Amino acid sequence: MTTATHDHIAPPSRLLLLAEARALWETGAGIAMWPLLQLTPRGDGHPVLVLPGLVASDVSTLLLRRYLTSRGYDAHGWGLGRNLGPREGVEDGMVELLKTLNDKSGQKVSVIGWSLGGVYARLLASAHSGLIRNVITLGSPFSGSPRATNAWRVYEGVSGQSSHDPRRMKFVQPTPPVPTTSIFSRTDGVVAWRCSIEKTGPQSENIEVMASHLGLGAHPAVLYAVADRLAQPEGQWKPFNRGLLGPLVYPDPDRDL
Repeated sequence: MTTATHDHIAPPSRLLLLAEARALWETGAGIAMWPLLQLTPRGDGHPVLVLPGLVASDVSTLLLRRYLTSRGYDAHGWGLGRNLGPREGVEDGMVELLKTLNDKSGQKVSVIGWSLGGVYARLLASAHSGLIRNVITLGSPFSGSPRATNAWRVYEGVSGQSSHDPRRMKFVQPTPPVPTTSIFSRTDGVVAWRCSIEKTGPQSENIEVMASHLGLGAHPAVLYAVADRLAQPEGQWKPFNRGLLGPLVYPDPDRDL
């Protein structure tokens, strides 16, 4: 589900794909650094919807959601089983959940999407921006060629649909009309990192981390950045401050673009 622009972008190398095994180490690091990650600002209790990546379920986002709950957010999985693409009922189910969380809390919902889940998050923001407070994507392919990933064959196999989907992507590719953060890694072994680059603007940004694709939802640098983004008061969005942690933890995302 990416656009056909920038067709020259190649998918990540086989070496980077093999290096995805480091996701196990990154998950362990996230758990080990849990006490330090509790030093991030506490949230205001607003609801957060977390959408999983391709063929993944809510189990994949459990650590991220537990972390957000520990920081004071009302974190929810999507409750739609495995993400097998936009099959019948999936998009309606996400919209229904978004509206339910908004109605119950009386607050706008922050939406976090991992990989394909981030594509969904941008699609939701395009159609229902009045219900959404922030969009944060993790290694999501919202621009570039549909074949600039190492997952397009899997997508087509499980969804029964073509990865070239201009009907949806015309709503996904433009920057959502809400505060938007794209977290990406140049060592992503699944999605070509250039397909995750957002056009920076008054309320949009990119944050680079050094992580695998499969480890993005548990990497301590990602957890910290997500908590930092969500803690901003509504209507007072400011770009991420890399501070003393960059460039070792958060490299300059604008280099070599």
